[in-house]
Amino acid sequence: MPSRRWLPGRDLALDLGTASTLIHQQGRGVVLDEPSVVALAADSDEVLAAGRAAKEMLGRTPGSMRSVRPLRGGVIHDPDVAERMLRVFADTVGVSSVLRPRVVVCVPSTVSPLERRAVEDVALRVGARRVYVVEEPVVAAIGAGLPLTGSDASTVVDIGGGSTDAAILALGGVVASRSVRVGGESMDEAIAAHVEQHYSLLLGERSAEHIKIEAGSAFPLGQERRTRLRGRDLVTGLPRTVEIGSSEVRRALDAPVRAVVDLVRSLLDASPPELVGDVLSRGVVLTGGGALLRGLDARLEHELGVPTRVADDPLRAVVRGAGRCVDDFATLEPVLVDGRRF
Repeated sequence: MPSRRWLPGRDLALDLGTASTLIHQQGRGVVLDEPSVVALAADSDEVLAAGRAAKEMLGRTPGSMRSVRPLRGGVIHDPDVAERMLRVFADTVGVSSVLRPRVVVCVPSTVSPLERRAVEDVALRVGARRVYVVEEPVVAAIGAGLPLTGSDASTVVDIGGGSTDAAILALGGVVASRSVRVGGESMDEAIAAHVEQHYSLLLGERSAEHIKIEAGSAFPLGQERRTRLRGRDLVTGLPRTVEIGSSEVRRALDAPVRAVVDLVRSLLDASPPELVGDVLSRGVVLTGGGALLRGLDARLEHELGVPTRVADDPLRAVVRGAGRCVDDFATLEPVLVDGRRF
């Protein structure tokens, strides 16, 4: 029976995100999609679980363990934990430590040199022989099927867990870009803060995310949606359940949604006059998990007057685009920044 493990040395694309980590393996597609969460033993910092199993423990861990997210705002916050998390993922899919692969790593467009180096360091320590860095809007556009090599401009907005990147691309490069460290995580935090302020209930991270998925929106819906939420009463300390509607959740999400709208407005204002026609005619494409927020495309189109649509399978647009770079290095290498080698 043929092995289901990766062939050693095959090149990889890595979307190391605040919310999730996705890995594409050359010729095989996406082989790993796990939450970027690690459960550690409180006394020894031993890794007890990583990915989906660790996320299930968020807010439920006893005193003997803690759950950690090693990325914040789209960049590595805890390099040691990020490295150990990636080692678990690499072991899961059988990455060879002998025949080291080339690795394409996605980063926000405004990443600092220090933040970029942290990503390169982690990839090299986990087993890469050579690291290529690529900006997320570029591979998001590739993953969404937008043309990059022609003179016509494409506009993409990638809304990840920790940051939102917006860019206008043409002739194989970035013409203008903007980034803000607001994303899906900020939306969850806004919901939790609203519930705490108005209901005196303390929500866990997973509960806030559930409300966003079930009743969240950025624009009025045709039909009101309602969902029940359960949290700890800050007065009595006891569990309590309340019901909340989509219009109220929309108000709770106003600040992070407004930040995304303002970011795109700033990008469009920076568009070269020669490309304004392309932006207006071809519109804006949304990628990333945040693109799944109901009505976000309608909100942007309503406020900015630019056609806006959500890419197919927006959650995987970045890793899909990075995977195309891995599968076709010869053609797409010009969009990559050659990083350090082992």
